[in-house]
Amino acid sequence: MAILPGDAERYRTLFETMDDGFCIIEFFDGPHGPLSDYIHVEANAAYERHAGISDVVGRKLREMVPDEADGWVELYGSVLHTGKPIRFERELVATGHHLEVHSFRVGPFENRQVAVLFKDITDRVGAQRAQQELHQTLEARVAAALAEREEVESALRQAQKMEAVGQLTGGLAHDFNNLLAGISGAFEMIGVRLAQGRVEDVERYLSAGQGATRRAAALTHRLLAFSRRQTLSPKPIVINRLLGELSELVCRTVGPQIEVQTIAASGLWPALVDANQLENALLNLCINARDAMPGGGKITIETANRWLDDRTAREHGLTAGQYVTVCTSDTGTGIDKATLERVFDPFFTTKPIGQGTGLGLSMVYGFARQSNGHVRIYSEVGHGTMVCIYLPRHRGDEEEDVPVYVESALAAESDQTVLVIDDEPSVRMLVCDALSDLGFHCLEAGDGPAGLRILESRTRIDLLVTDVGLPGGLNGRQVADAARELRPDLRVLFITGYAENAVLNHGHIEPGMEVLTKPFAVDELRRRVAILSRPE
Repeated sequence: MAILPGDAERYRTLFETMDDGFCIIEFFDGPHGPLSDYIHVEANAAYERHAGISDVVGRKLREMVPDEADGWVELYGSVLHTGKPIRFERELVATGHHLEVHSFRVGPFENRQVAVLFKDITDRVGAQRAQQELHQTLEARVAAALAEREEVESALRQAQKMEAVGQLTGGLAHDFNNLLAGISGAFEMIGVRLAQGRVEDVERYLSAGQGATRRAAALTHRLLAFSRRQTLSPKPIVINRLLGELSELVCRTVGPQIEVQTIAASGLWPALVDANQLENALLNLCINARDAMPGGGKITIETANRWLDDRTAREHGLTAGQYVTVCTSDTGTGIDKATLERVFDPFFTTKPIGQGTGLGLSMVYGFARQSNGHVRIYSEVGHGTMVCIYLPRHRGDEEEDVPVYVESALAAESDQTVLVIDDEPSVRMLVCDALSDLGFHCLEAGDGPAGLRILESRTRIDLLVTDVGLPGGLNGRQVADAARELRPDLRVLFITGYAENAVLNHGHIEPGMEVLTKPFAVDELRRRVAILSRPE
């Protein structure tokens, strides 16, 4: 197709005004061998701004950057010979500019020309290096902070220390939960697709899961503690109902050399508690108990009703009243008095380096306090250890777990539209694919402003599924609140990492809203959507 004079002028204007640097280079034979050098045939005005070199048209590579020429010839030479475009990042050492480059061949090989589109990412690389240096020194800084805190520990209350840890690691935990959601969801969707015989989609989920796994590995050494910031979904429950499945899980975790016994108190009161977080806390306690019994032993999980008077409540750091307790005890080595005073400190561990982070008991402590309860530990060297979680009695009936059959619940609502907002692409993909299987039409947005623009349009949207921690200046709660001003009946499912509980008003949400904590199972996502999608 011929290019008209007006088109040529338009393309030249675009060429000169585009933000990214752009040039066309032409290879020629030089003293270093065939096609060993190239000359700049064309370059736009942004070239100098991004590369730091001016007046490049007509100049040869080996005259401009002789010490770096071989590397650039090798990169662009591969594009010329193979015809395959490449993307890479590389420092132009002569000017100190870090460049993000996209290169492709122009015309056939015989033309010897390659186009280069690039931009300066020096600031981003500097920020990444600074972040890496920060992470590399984080362990040393934490150790120094702990040593300093040791000198004034008697003057600090335990709750204050937990809050400090939460401020330090909340953002890291959000990122890690994002990645875990992508990993677990990818594997679940692989299983679903294999069961359906749709193997063509498996590679996509494998790629998403593997990418998230690699990024999660880079985060694990930075995630140093849990604190009182997880998002809880407390419901009235009689804890005895959890003991059967929990006992099986503990047995599989601690191994056959440990006997596991459960003692369920008759007439146990309900407690207002997040069942999943309680199970996690008890599992942590049982793992600690296992480690205290290297030669085998016995773990007992026991529930009871307790009425604390004023004096006993003060000793336990609680308000007088009625409590439900769930305790784990072991026949292990026990804990000496000096160690017992520190067991709930974050990062404190008696295990060898690489075998323990000192996070388990601090997480249990944070969960108990956030549930308006407490945790106490009793131990004697040579006579084992008992850890008891105290939870306030719930004045009311246990909430019945009404089964929701996902497929049938949505069968008549297959024309519904859901908007999914999440800054993690793998999570967006998995949520949309899982809900598409149920007949939903899915729209996507990667940040708060983009999602709100869709909500402000006339597009039909029946359900909003949004991460809470979003980039772009609007978090998920703000997007949902703004959306409900426009669409009062809009149902909302928040998916969140524990660091964002304060954004959700510490779990206080409105009717027609649900909270799902990352990482979540795809089946649980579908169940929550089914609940929200049921006719009133």
